[in-house]
Amino acid sequence: MRLKKRSLGPRLRTRGGLSVRKRWTQVVMELKRPHKCPTCGWPSLKRMSIGIWSCGNCGSRFAGGAYQPTTKTGLASQRVASSKTQQSAII
Repeated sequence: MRLKKRSLGPRLRTRGGLSVRKRWTQVVMELKRPHKCPTCGWPSLKRMSIGIWSCGNCGSRFAGGAYQPTTKTGLASQRVASSKTQQSAII
């Protein structure tokens, strides 16, 4: 019989209190969930080290956030860069 998978919260035991454990559990679950590769679209991204992500399917490596492959700041800068290239293409 298969064992029930436990949550990641008990790693901290009683240290930090309940709110800290809840936040830590959310961060770790976001880190461990499958992320889609921006190059091939396959959900096989793994974090190599802090901020460095690698795709198991196509082998691409890129820098991203510490716990997520993309950050809000990174998405905003991509929007600005793409709008500038579109504006230069129009002119």
